[in-house]
Amino acid sequence: MPAAPTRIDGITAVVCNYNGESYLEECIRSVKSQEGVSEIIVVDDASSDASLAVLAELFPEVRVIQQLENAGPCVARNAGMRAARHRFVLAVDNDAVLRPGVVARLKGALEDRPRCAVAMVRSVIYEDPDRIHYDSGDFHYVGLLSLRNFHTPLRDVGEPRIVETSALIGICALMDRDAVLLAGGYDEEFFYLAEDYELSYRLRALGETLVSVEDAIVLHRGGTAGLSFRGGGYPERRAYLHARNRMWILLKCYRWRTLLCALPGILLYELVWLAFTVKTGHLRVGLAGKFAALRSLSRMLEKRRTLQRNRSVSDRELLVGGPLTFSPSLLSSGPARAGARALDASLRTWWFLVRPFVG
Repeated sequence: MPAAPTRIDGITAVVCNYNGESYLEECIRSVKSQEGVSEIIVVDDASSDASLAVLAELFPEVRVIQQLENAGPCVARNAGMRAARHRFVLAVDNDAVLRPGVVARLKGALEDRPRCAVAMVRSVIYEDPDRIHYDSGDFHYVGLLSLRNFHTPLRDVGEPRIVETSALIGICALMDRDAVLLAGGYDEEFFYLAEDYELSYRLRALGETLVSVEDAIVLHRGGTAGLSFRGGGYPERRAYLHARNRMWILLKCYRWRTLLCALPGILLYELVWLAFTVKTGHLRVGLAGKFAALRSLSRMLEKRRTLQRNRSVSDRELLVGGPLTFSPSLLSSGPARAGARALDASLRTWWFLVRPFVG
């Protein structure tokens, strides 16, 4: 018998903030304008700027949860979900600006799909709003997201639809808080980077559905200094987190047979990543990230056992072999573009050969 439609009577917006004083006003005003949002919580992740003063002056009615230390967006998002009065939570990053009608469209998508845990937006670049930034994605077997429509002009992607997808991009999404927390919420050890991949993989492996609502448009601003690389360059801390968190994903999410089959492709990507860290001067921190992942091996294996024991969807159904997504800033030269194409083709070919045998 089909499940009864979900009725969403109230929505709590949880805004995750760290040093976002220049973002908060526009973000919160856009959230306040949305029909259906009856509570707004800002979880401040121990900001050192004037974020709290901005909130007190402009939005005294907004509930603020102050974290005592900068523990990252995973901790902040989980804290906001637990504190929310409503089951359905609009998770919003502080650099998101919602266009009118976003929440109504996300709400409608979830109400029509009672077994769906997350409805996510399509984000466009704030300075270039006719170009897509993030539009959900798939799970590449090397532990990266294969992004849909990354940096593609809106005019080139056709009429907007609601599509089932694999991976959450956590800029702005409406979540069934109960389903997300039952799955374990965000893994708070990840701190930042790939935490969306890991949570999405768990949800999908446990049989939950995620959808992308392509006409729910959010403008995406500049990100967090020292972590985002939209301004050029590749931050040292990001290189550390990339190296550590990607290894955690591989160890925690995939079945052993999948890892064995995928190992040649994973090692090829590791060699390219090693060359990249040498070129950017991040070899030391990249290796430090790998060693940090190994030091936490026992904890990751315990989490792995929990996921693998409860999963109902196989790696073969979830993983893809491409395309491998690169930021345009990393492909500024002809040799870089040629190398990226060769890497992508090699990884696709290997996955085509081994996919029938993965777990």
